[in-house]
Amino acid sequence: MREIVLDTETTGLDPAAGHRLVEIGCVELLNHLPTGQTFHRYINPERDMPEEAFAVHGLSEQFLAGQPVFAEQVADFLEFIGDAPLVIHNAEFDMRFLNWELRQLGFQPLPANRAIDTLAIARRRFPGAQATLDALCRRFGIDNSSRTKHGGLLDAELLAEVYLELIGGREPGLALSGNGPAGTKRQEENRTAERVFRPARPHAPTETEEAAWNQFVDGLKKPLWRE
Repeated sequence: MREIVLDTETTGLDPAAGHRLVEIGCVELLNHLPTGQTFHRYINPERDMPEEAFAVHGLSEQFLAGQPVFAEQVADFLEFIGDAPLVIHNAEFDMRFLNWELRQLGFQPLPANRAIDTLAIARRRFPGAQATLDALCRRFGIDNSSRTKHGGLLDAELLAEVYLELIGGREPGLALSGNGPAGTKRQEENRTAERVFRPARPHAPTETEEAAWNQFVDGLKKPLWRE
């Protein structure tokens, strides 16, 4: 099963208010394991960069002015994601921006049911707890020390690890497969373990038990056991 873990950065919160995509990062998973294949693009939003957005991701107007616009990168993006499910943290936000950009270029929008929202999964698993990407990294012991600012590819890589933990983690599966040190040790223990001989347990009643049973039955009126 192929899945794409995806994250975007933008100039603001609402494409309808004139905000645009500035970065897309994607990580490919195959059967819930990273393949090493990624997609990462910076995008010229053809507008200024608000200070509050710059504080989040650190992508300046000057830097982005030298990047290709989305129309020049959309074909590569759609080819990379193919028809795979999209794993996104707070999926509604990213899907809204992606679909706005796609519609402007005459492409069909991505259907909402194609997105797997890790924010919703985390809130179901841990009601009332913080469910930000940083909070989930702390919960699962994932090193996010390099995340001084938001970044499309870095956040997608961290989200891939968080997603695998949210759906059950990888260690139990690896241990059951018998691969690696833990599996090898378990196999060696199984091969070298000695069986301890134990004699069969008796199930016949003792004389005392049999006498007590006969006395009980004799006290019954027409017991079936006597017919």
